[in-house]
Amino acid sequence: MKLRYLAGFTMMALAAGSASAAEANSVAEAVKQGTVKVDARLRYEMVDQDDAAKDADALTLRTRLTFETAQVNGFSGLIEFEDSRDVFGVNDYNDTNGKNSDHAKIVDPNTTELDQAFIRYQNDMVKATVGRQVITMDNHRFVGHVGWRQDRQTFDGVNLIHTPTKDLSLQYVYINQRNRIFGEEKDVDSEDHLVNLGWKTGLGKLTAYAYLLDNDQVDNDNLDTYGVRFAGKTKAADMPLNYQFEYAMQENEANDADTNYYLAEVGTAFMGVNAKLGYEVLGSDDGKGGFATPLATLHKFNGWADQFLGTPTEGLQDMYINLSTKVLGGKFAVVYHDFTTDHEFAGNTSDDAGSEFDVAFSKKFGKNYNAGIKYAAFSAGDAKFQKVANGVATYKAKVDADKVWIWVGASF
Repeated sequence: MKLRYLAGFTMMALAAGSASAAEANSVAEAVKQGTVKVDARLRYEMVDQDDAAKDADALTLRTRLTFETAQVNGFSGLIEFEDSRDVFGVNDYNDTNGKNSDHAKIVDPNTTELDQAFIRYQNDMVKATVGRQVITMDNHRFVGHVGWRQDRQTFDGVNLIHTPTKDLSLQYVYINQRNRIFGEEKDVDSEDHLVNLGWKTGLGKLTAYAYLLDNDQVDNDNLDTYGVRFAGKTKAADMPLNYQFEYAMQENEANDADTNYYLAEVGTAFMGVNAKLGYEVLGSDDGKGGFATPLATLHKFNGWADQFLGTPTEGLQDMYINLSTKVLGGKFAVVYHDFTTDHEFAGNTSDDAGSEFDVAFSKKFGKNYNAGIKYAAFSAGDAKFQKVANGVATYKAKVDADKVWIWVGASF
């Protein structure tokens, strides 16, 4: 039986297995004392890019309804439904599921689905969750919920977290289905094993991890990643200093590529402005393949224009600067990326993969409402990227692209 149904059956088993009236009442009280939450986001998105695809625009409404029980003897349960669809006839976009395939892509398909359904047991040292659930690790670079899209990413599986001391944690996750952002028809059966060991020190958190991914729908598609990460904050000359450093190596069975990942980022704050400077490398194995992070919250990295959601076979180097501050009671952010390829194949005369300028403003209104506007402008470079179709490789440069988002949200 698929794990996506396990949470519901487990809840029924708990209730049915209550032998005494007192125990039955405890389960009933857990349900009675449960909480209901509603979260909605109405968003307009526009895409204008210099290729054969028509410009796209979409007005979509995402609604999420969640019920969570109170705890009883350490157990609790949660069930959540999510609906996303275009509204008011503003739907000239390629949703990647066959609608308007001649338009630019906006990955917000019409869908109604079970977003989460799990049983959880928790005490002072153990937290165990079984069923469909949101799972994130560290900064979302390898495992995230892709919450930016209207149909966020969840996973069917078992999530075990052991915290023997306040400074040490061990997390193991088994995933047998990836519920992706493209709607249920594009969910992926898998046998993924994720291990994340964290140790908090006086200067930051040191993490070691192994993410062993196996897509059941593709033969010879094992993707094994092993890495270490250190992230923390301190003070230097009376100024705050935050930092994160990371290294990982990856073995990709599909293209027989061995690649490396590097991240170095430092940040500080001055005169009310937060500043970060970073350098990220998704390496290439001589053009056989690029370092991949298929479970990540990809929109968070390498530019909001989403030009590098899939790492090209030439790899990617991203030098970026991020500035943010508070304006008019909200958050204002400006980000600049300079992209280069990690590998130059024969005949490619440039490693210039382009640049991007991003700007955003968001604000909360009271406890329940929020709104924002965001703009991304990608300027293509001269580098060409390999694309293989039917065994034939072609090489093509990217094109300029502009994207705009305007949204309002409410949660109760």
